[in-house]
Amino acid sequence: MIKGLFKIIEEGFFRLIMFLSTCIIVFALFLIVYSILKKGIPSLSLEMLTQTPKGGFYFGKEGGILNAIIGSLYLSTGATFLALIISLPVALYMNVYLFSRKKIVNAVRFLLDLLWGIPSIVYGAFGFTIMILLGMKTSLLAGIIVITLLIIPIMVRAMDEGFKTVPLGLTESAASLGATKYEIAFKVFIRQCLPFVITALLLSFGRAIGDAASVLFTAGFTDRIPTSLTQQTATLPLSIFFQLSSPIPEVKNRAYAAAVVLTFIVLLISILSRILSGTYKKSSIKF
Repeated sequence: MIKGLFKIIEEGFFRLIMFLSTCIIVFALFLIVYSILKKGIPSLSLEMLTQTPKGGFYFGKEGGILNAIIGSLYLSTGATFLALIISLPVALYMNVYLFSRKKIVNAVRFLLDLLWGIPSIVYGAFGFTIMILLGMKTSLLAGIIVITLLIIPIMVRAMDEGFKTVPLGLTESAASLGATKYEIAFKVFIRQCLPFVITALLLSFGRAIGDAASVLFTAGFTDRIPTSLTQQTATLPLSIFFQLSSPIPEVKNRAYAAAVVLTFIVLLISILSRILSGTYKKSSIKF
């Protein structure tokens, strides 16, 4: 009886801990979003979203953050596309061609987890060092390359976790029907795990568009919208950082407005991830 009472107390204690932890997380999220919306929405306007910075913008005069919005989209879209080209074959190779070599696959996963945990500023410093060696200047291309390196571990591991859910019997059935490993990879794994692939893409895109440290040394910053890969580009995180550094209240409020835009984009990505994942969840498998 004492043992049963102890279990009840133990279960109640851990339930309380989980409840309090959940409340703290929800409260922190609410506080962050509320503070951003409270300070940012009054400064948000159509002019701010549709114009580039003009003379005196960083002193509280007219202009907008269109350059940062377009630059962030250019940067994150290009990096996500390049990362997909590299990550999808790697994840498929790990789960189809190296399936029987558990030690090698586990070693690769461990290295990817290490790369995932490296701070983004380290990627920025690494990219800046390579740029100096190659004689490159800060540009949209340099920013895309560094962001690609940053999100490859995220994308590969997200896809890998999805591919691990494919039943072994399904793979064996496909092989018994005469399917090659190439066909198993693209007609079984991708069809079965398409929601995970989409989630990995959107997760990586969200990380790419919200990172500031890695592009600080590589993409530069400009008030213009880039028209080529060799030009510098502005991003929303850096625009927020530079405006928050200003002592002028109007400029700081614009920084919060830019934060609202960035938060809205990330929220939109999360919603799209849910919708697309649900749409393709019941994808059929055909040979």
